[in-house]
Amino acid sequence: MSDARLIRHFLDDMLVEHGLASNTLEAYRTDLIGLSEYLAGQKSDFMQATPAIIAEWLALLSQRDLAGSTVARKRSAVGRFYRFLGMLNLRSDDPTRLLDTPRRIRHLPDILSESEVDDLIASPDRSTELGLRDAAMLETLYATGLRVSELISLSTDGLDVDFGFLRVVGKGDKERVVPVGEVALDLIARYRSQSRPVLLKGRSTSALFVSNRGHAMTRQNFWYIIRRHARDAGIQKKISPHLLRHSFASHLLNHGAELRGVQMMLGHADISTTEIYTHIAKERMKQVHGQFHPRA
Repeated sequence: MSDARLIRHFLDDMLVEHGLASNTLEAYRTDLIGLSEYLAGQKSDFMQATPAIIAEWLALLSQRDLAGSTVARKRSAVGRFYRFLGMLNLRSDDPTRLLDTPRRIRHLPDILSESEVDDLIASPDRSTELGLRDAAMLETLYATGLRVSELISLSTDGLDVDFGFLRVVGKGDKERVVPVGEVALDLIARYRSQSRPVLLKGRSTSALFVSNRGHAMTRQNFWYIIRRHARDAGIQKKISPHLLRHSFASHLLNHGAELRGVQMMLGHADISTTEIYTHIAKERMKQVHGQFHPRA
């Protein structure tokens, strides 16, 4: 079987059996095609590749000044690919099994302080239809830690007002239930009764949040909204919807939330992804200690 067919077979399995997101599948495709081309240049292929030749490929990638996390991802993709071949009895050994994984350099994401979040959410003029919508979206984003794609994909029937939960479809089309606070619920209710009917202009859509033209909110439109309100609030940090997601998780942990619960709310498949927020909390404690302790 050719390398190209093996890649297609692998990606089909990753989609059907594991429900990987399209961007992850595309990254895997790029990684495996890159290895296949390197192997072809060495008069080899996936079935003949040795640990030494794959190690050489990874070393070359590192020499190109690729981020350690990028090389580690490529190493992980290739390892997963060879485990797949082993499951199908197409290859009896895994040439990646004993290879070192390049160290991931994890940069701690920036977050907003609680006062900055308050200023941001207070920025929209709630006496207007657009301002009330913007405040509801910002409050919902911070109250739930949703990804921006999940926020703009919310439907009107995905909100359970009585129990205070949202049904969210996340990465890999996996559905999860996320609690929503009373402040966000109140703003959403006011937006739905006062703003949304005006913004729809007689149109019909299942999207919860809509633009001023009555269409479902887009990612680009909301990026513009959050940056405008951050500027109006005097926030100097580089703002993005994901910054509120980071702030949501960090603030929960700062106030004593359990890591596993935060993982479930964020929709992380692996708790190691969530653990980065514990590092943020520790760094913040170090800063506070250094600033206020008399012997720091």
